[in-house]
Amino acid sequence: MTANVSRRVFVTAAVSTAVAASGSPLALAAPKGGAAGDGADPPYRIAIGPGDSPESVVAKASQVRPTARQIAWQKLERTAFLHFGVNTFTGLEWGTGDEDPDVFQPSALDTDQWARALRDGGFRLAVLTVKHHDGFVLYPSRHTKHSVASSSWRGGKGDVLRSFSDSLRTYGLKVGVYISPADENQNLHGVYANGSARSPRTIPSPRQDGDGVPTFTLDATDYGAHMLNQLYEVLTEYGPIDEVWFDGAQGRIPPDKVERYDWDSWYALIRALAPDAAIAVRGPDVRWVGNEGGLARENEWSVVPVKDSGNGSVDYALRYDAPDQGSRAALAEARAVAQYVQWWPAECDVSIRPGWFHHADEQPKSVEQLTDIWFRSVGRNSVLLLNVPPDQRGLLPDADVARLREFRERIRAELPADLTRESGARVRRRGSTVTADLGGDREVDRIRLAEDVGRYGQQVEHAVVEVRRTPGGAWETVVAVDTVGASRILVLGTAVRAPEWRVRVTASRGKARLAEFGLYRSRT
Repeated sequence: MTANVSRRVFVTAAVSTAVAASGSPLALAAPKGGAAGDGADPPYRIAIGPGDSPESVVAKASQVRPTARQIAWQKLERTAFLHFGVNTFTGLEWGTGDEDPDVFQPSALDTDQWARALRDGGFRLAVLTVKHHDGFVLYPSRHTKHSVASSSWRGGKGDVLRSFSDSLRTYGLKVGVYISPADENQNLHGVYANGSARSPRTIPSPRQDGDGVPTFTLDATDYGAHMLNQLYEVLTEYGPIDEVWFDGAQGRIPPDKVERYDWDSWYALIRALAPDAAIAVRGPDVRWVGNEGGLARENEWSVVPVKDSGNGSVDYALRYDAPDQGSRAALAEARAVAQYVQWWPAECDVSIRPGWFHHADEQPKSVEQLTDIWFRSVGRNSVLLLNVPPDQRGLLPDADVARLREFRERIRAELPADLTRESGARVRRRGSTVTADLGGDREVDRIRLAEDVGRYGQQVEHAVVEVRRTPGGAWETVVAVDTVGASRILVLGTAVRAPEWRVRVTASRGKARLAEFGLYRSRT
């Protein structure tokens, strides 16, 4: 599709009203968003300390609830990443910042093709690398010359972000943006990690044109202000943004030159301009699972202990790759260093190819590999973020497009029709036990569970799935789990035939309520 480079300003009604009333820059504070004691509902973060007993920490963890934006994000289940930029043309994975912008020359950019392929692959949201670590920006920014505007591609009038956001909305997908905190180009220009102090900055600077365009006063370094200005452009000129994705990468600079990121101010601006957007992965809403293989832990908790990492940001209290982040043992271990227990659900990122950017000599993962990743991410209380990189044409390769369709069909075959919803089936709920009478012997080899996390949080510490083969007979255990959360999918090695099935919670932190008990017979 043809890029539209006209400027369009979008701001939330609340921000427009506040600016109209004040007539001056808004001084924003770092968002608290549900921390216990601030009167917000729900408490997505609760303070803990060394004085808390292990039992007290568990009790507090049982009181944590997700925010509305976190619930919406966890329901997405399958999201996509698109790494695209100068690295696509240089063959690098981490650029240098001094690339000639004219190297960016997609010969047949078609973001409609991206959106169709992702929709047909069962994805609900996609995140574009609007800026990677090299600092090259995929839209014509006012704040850097290292962008598409400095390329001869489309006569310097190209705007990949405009095309991307328009295409995704046309095909019913949500829009996410990745804006790298690291910026090699700004380092070369003396802005990144220049040692400047945090001080009040007016954003945007210079002021952007448009009716009702708000300005904000936020504390930032020189580079922090640069990031704020770019965030402002993206969040006000490209329509509603549903996810803002950060990592914590630093530029390739000496340790004594590290840039201390202005997380609090960045978060505050995002909350003001895109209040429904989830902030991931170095953000308060979503955490990185701890590996780039797309694999969650066998028992993945959405409530985990976190510690203050400075400037309004939190980080894992335990090691990011610890095999256990949220059990009673993990909570007890973290008491000495953690300041909070927080609803911080896991995102599992992985690339369909070996690299994050497209390389012609690489091939996509097999359907079997992708299906295994899906069971070990979505099936373990996490959201899958699958990277599908466009090639130098600006298209998703044919092999990848075909693989996405095959992947969707395979998942449909793994969980075809829920037998508990068929005619003749009856489901009874009593407390934390759900019983399904299928109306006769039926084979089952896939089981899907979910807690009602919005109202009750994540509570299950042990549950069993059982069958009764004859009326009035004994219940037999088929499989047991130690966590459920928003999504748990169990694969039985051998199909089990029985007319009556039930799931029974045998241990929990607080009152547990199951929202889903699905029984399936796969067609694979």
